[in-house]
Amino acid sequence: MLANIRIVLVQTYHPGNIGASARAMKTMGLTDLVLVNPRCFPDPEASRLAAGAEDVIDRARVVGSLGEAVSDCVQVVGASARLRSLPLPHFDEPEAMARELVANADDPVALVFGRERFGLTNDEIRCCSHQVNIPANPDYGILNLAQAVQVLAYETFKAWRQRHESQYRQPRPAEERQPTREQLEHFHEHLSRVMRQSGFLTQPHARTEAQLQALFARAQPSRKELSLLRGLLRSLEPDTTDASDRS
Repeated sequence: MLANIRIVLVQTYHPGNIGASARAMKTMGLTDLVLVNPRCFPDPEASRLAAGAEDVIDRARVVGSLGEAVSDCVQVVGASARLRSLPLPHFDEPEAMARELVANADDPVALVFGRERFGLTNDEIRCCSHQVNIPANPDYGILNLAQAVQVLAYETFKAWRQRHESQYRQPRPAEERQPTREQLEHFHEHLSRVMRQSGFLTQPHARTEAQLQALFARAQPSRKELSLLRGLLRSLEPDTTDASDRS
């Protein structure tokens, strides 16, 4: 589905903006980049600012017109700062736009961005089926081209990952994995033993231990954090090694 979502940049003036836009795309899982009459491309500056998204730059297609760029698309959304400049269906919120775009992405769809200085012309907007603008500070609503791509690419990626069929799961570092029930049981046994050895508990006290178990259940320590706590408990345990053994 994400592979069917195309980013189209029209007559981009600065090649660095192409690279920065490619980087914004890749962070959100988008790879299909089409350039309409860029002033300078390919260009080392585009590759430099792609910063790890050079594969998106290398696969980018250059075409001669916006019509050619979107001819196979079932939905084309033009990003424009001019509110309702033409009587096209208009999305008041990028989030709503993204949900509909993703819903139609069984076939190719496109997000179109205009020139850095003055955006899309009226004729280019007529090539679109919808318009969207990014709500911003009314006193200073100016976004860099790559920033605009990033905002709408993020909304699109969010709409995709919230769909059940995406089966998206946020990757988690290994040290943030939750401990098993067995690991938690060993920890609580260790904690109880240290509390008794230290004199904190002079007799079995189920209520205190239950409260501590509830505390750690709310805290949800990771495996790494639980290992740290086990190390602390070991350091507090009395040394029962015979003095002759230490020598």
